[in-house]
Amino acid sequence: MQAAWRVGSLFGIPLFIDYSWFFILALIAFANALDFSPVLGPVLGGGAGLLMALLLFGSVLLHELGHSLVARSQGIEVNSITLFLFGGIAAIDRESKTPGAAFQVAIAGPAVSLVLYLLFNLLAHGLPISGIVQVMALDLAKINLILALFNLIPGLPLDGGQVVKAAVWKFTGNRFQGVRWAAKSGLILGWGAIAVGMSIIAFQDQWFSGFWIALLGWFGIRNARSYDRMTTLQESLLQIVAKDAMTQEFRVVDANKTLRQFADEYILEVATVASHFPVYFAASEGRYRGLVSVEDLHFVERSLWETQNLHSIVHPLTEIATVEEKMPLVEVINCIEAKQLNWMTVLSPAGTVAGIIDRGDIVRAVASKLNLLISDAEIKRVKAEGTYPPSLQLQAIAKSTTD
Repeated sequence: MQAAWRVGSLFGIPLFIDYSWFFILALIAFANALDFSPVLGPVLGGGAGLLMALLLFGSVLLHELGHSLVARSQGIEVNSITLFLFGGIAAIDRESKTPGAAFQVAIAGPAVSLVLYLLFNLLAHGLPISGIVQVMALDLAKINLILALFNLIPGLPLDGGQVVKAAVWKFTGNRFQGVRWAAKSGLILGWGAIAVGMSIIAFQDQWFSGFWIALLGWFGIRNARSYDRMTTLQESLLQIVAKDAMTQEFRVVDANKTLRQFADEYILEVATVASHFPVYFAASEGRYRGLVSVEDLHFVERSLWETQNLHSIVHPLTEIATVEEKMPLVEVINCIEAKQLNWMTVLSPAGTVAGIIDRGDIVRAVASKLNLLISDAEIKRVKAEGTYPPSLQLQAIAKSTTD
């Protein structure tokens, strides 16, 4: 989504308006004003046209609110609702946990639109109104019926695609399979919409209608591909394990060395050639004793460096943050982020140090798995700054995969 303007909140859910919304609002208001002006005059007709456009987007807002409230009833956080060029979208932080719950969230929006269709029909036919008010009520009823039926088209990113996803998920027991089927359906429908739009332009000379249908198709294709890419990434985070991403970029030192020997042989040497110290593990008698933190030297008086050895400052493996070699990468990411660490120790099945893993290693493993072009310079930046690339927000993706 592009930059958006926050205009308030509904039921505690932030409401945003994308700048593209103003364009479509003006366009719809103008089209309605042309219909109303012959009856009401240019001023009242323009006002009625603007009111119709606002009521239309009010209906879209209620549609998205239906999704949001059902999602929130399942314990899912709703980050925002945004109105934009193609309608509205509710941003939630994770998927439903079961296909039945996913179906409920998906169907809630169209259900709200169908209720609005019935209410506006009741207003138009059941109350003593006539003239322009009745016309507007009938138009809004028709619009909400179209909104409900259009969104039930079975392809992502539409609600019907979410229903397909839930159905395939229920049948196969695999949520990712459900997304793939729904995304493929969305791609087919998107290309079909583009073909229809181009045909309308070519054979009926209706440029606006044809262009709009083709634009909707392009929007559908783009979002269906986005869903498919996200699914591939989530599956990869579950398939790649810590062993696949870890490195042996650490040093093993003799735990019997004095603090002075350690400082002279390792710290001073590294300080002359590098801006940061490597990771050190202390070992003695064939066993890892734990992690040596360079910072701990500052808490020991220099006069004691000659007599105290690394045993005195080592952090046992049982007391530091560790992951196992077979732990899926998605869980490694969540562990790193939950504990706000720069890196973690990877242990072998025997409980020994097998490697270390940081965000840069994670990015490299994902890029290798998916054939993504991420430069060594970018991976070094990730390692140094501890932030994922803007195009690969693995923290949010990992959270949404496991929640």
